[in-house]
Amino acid sequence: MYLYLMKMPAAYQVYSGGRMVTYEHLREVVFGKSEDEHYPLWKSVIGGMMAGVIGQFLANPTDLVKVQMQMEGKRKLEGKPLRFRGVHHAFAKILAEGGIRGLWAGWVPNIQRAALVNMGDLTTYDTVKHYLVLNTPLEDNIMTHGLSSLCSGLVASILGTPADVIKSRIMNQPRDKQGRGLLYKSSTDCLIQAVQGEGFMSLYKGFLPSWLRMTPWSMVFWLTYEKIREMSGVSPF
Repeated sequence: MYLYLMKMPAAYQVYSGGRMVTYEHLREVVFGKSEDEHYPLWKSVIGGMMAGVIGQFLANPTDLVKVQMQMEGKRKLEGKPLRFRGVHHAFAKILAEGGIRGLWAGWVPNIQRAALVNMGDLTTYDTVKHYLVLNTPLEDNIMTHGLSSLCSGLVASILGTPADVIKSRIMNQPRDKQGRGLLYKSSTDCLIQAVQGEGFMSLYKGFLPSWLRMTPWSMVFWLTYEKIREMSGVSPF
């Protein structure tokens, strides 16, 4: 657990840094806001999905190690031998077994999940916040940031849970010497097997803990991010 907690910040630093830089570049430079500072929803959706794809692709190796090390506790409870002695050993073993490509195992469902989660998180926060500022008496302050982050956490959980289930199954499946999965050929194959074998609601296994995790994370992230921008003399998000 200690090793997992030590590894988790690195994964989120790469992921969050990549997605925020990408989204703001797309919003300010590529797409651009209108004269009244309004950012059309369709632009926000595309920007959020692209930001998630780029951020998650960069972070895939650290996320892969995180996911696989999370499974070590389950293996220990089942009396199975542990696969990794630590974070560095996990990286080395994955490289030895699958090469550089092995570090990007499961990257397709990973970026699919990230695209949906960020479409929910970034798009919802950006849209709700500016709607409240432009159409209600609320100002661009901590109250508005908190309400917007609550909405973004809920939408991100609804959109991201199915992709998260598929991503975890693909990342944790056994693989052959060439690094190919033995249970699922692709994320689509995993989706079909899950729905046919367990029903549609199997895609929402773990939704409640996901929502309970995502909402506080979203609130802490956005409140902190907005405060850092304010302290740095940068305009609000």
